[in-house]
Amino acid sequence: MAYFYIKPDVAGGIGRGTVMDATVHPPVVNKLVYLMEGWFGDVIVTTFPCFLIVDEVRQGLLNIGFSGASFAHVDVIKSEDFLELQPDVELPSFVWLKVSGKAGEDDFGIAQNLRLVVSERVLNLLEDFGIPSAIVEPYNG
Repeated sequence: MAYFYIKPDVAGGIGRGTVMDATVHPPVVNKLVYLMEGWFGDVIVTTFPCFLIVDEVRQGLLNIGFSGASFAHVDVIKSEDFLELQPDVELPSFVWLKVSGKAGEDDFGIAQNLRLVVSERVLNLLEDFGIPSAIVEPYNG
């Protein structure tokens, strides 16, 4: 199976209320609050070291079966800039995608350079739902 680096859109950042141990690298996040700065439709977004997916994609992943990740609750808050610049944009429900797999073996993994790696079948699913701002490159291990 083919694998790919994917660099999702950085649609926001770590919000107030996040519980994180930044004394280690990468930081360990125990509770995530995502401050959405702007959203342009991508079904996967990021802020280091976390990834969020829309709930509809979570269901799609559950339907196909996958390895290397789990889901957790995330609080998504719209920033003042978001409210000013995109006042009519309704955000879908997001879930925290907690990646734990091995790059090049599992459907989701983090490479040694700390980049997200996904299998071809997961990439196809993400593309079907929409990742217009993501950068995708081949992963060769």
